[in-house]
Amino acid sequence: MGAPVQFEEVVREHQEFVFRTLARLTGAGEHVEDLAQEVFLRLYRGLEGFRGDAKLTTWLYRITLNVAQDEWKQRRKEQVATSFDDPEAGWAERVAGHAEDAEQMLGRKQTMAAVNAALGELSEVERAALVMFHQEECTYEQIAVVLKLPLNTVRTHLHRGRQKLKERLKQQQLGERRRVCTAT
Repeated sequence: MGAPVQFEEVVREHQEFVFRTLARLTGAGEHVEDLAQEVFLRLYRGLEGFRGDAKLTTWLYRITLNVAQDEWKQRRKEQVATSFDDPEAGWAERVAGHAEDAEQMLGRKQTMAAVNAALGELSEVERAALVMFHQEECTYEQIAVVLKLPLNTVRTHLHRGRQKLKERLKQQQLGERRRVCTAT
C-alpha cells in the first residue's frame, strides 16, 4: 500500500471527470453539483478504508455510477421525465466547434439532443457502458470492473446499446420526416 490518499488532491484532480460523467449519465443539469457533492462525500467517508486493491479512479468511477443509479431510481420513483439535452453539459457545443455558422451549430445541437434523448431510452447498464466507452474512453476491462460484470457481458451490453441507439435514432428521423411532410 502506498502513501495515504489526500482528499483535496483527489477532488482537484477528478472533479471535472465526476461532473462530466454525472451530466452525461443523468442529464441532471443544475443538480449535477449536488450529485457531485454526494460522490465526493461518499469518497471522503470511505477514503480511510481504501486499501488500494483497485485503482482510485476505478473506485471513484464506481461511486459516481452508484450516485447516478440512485438518481435514476429516484426519478423513476417520482415519475419525472428524464432530459439528456442539458446545455450545461457542453456536449453539443464541444462537438459543434467554434468555426461553424449558426445553422450548422443548430443542426449539431439538434443531433446531440436526439442522441441524448435516445440514450435516455436505453437501460441503465447499456447507457453507462456506452458513455464510459465512447465518451470517457474506458476500456472494456475498465467498464467490466466498474459495472462489476464479466467482460463478455460488457461487450454484449455495448453491442445491444449501439443497436438500440441506432434504431431509436432511425425512428426519430422517420418521425421528423413525417412531421415535415404533413406540415407542408
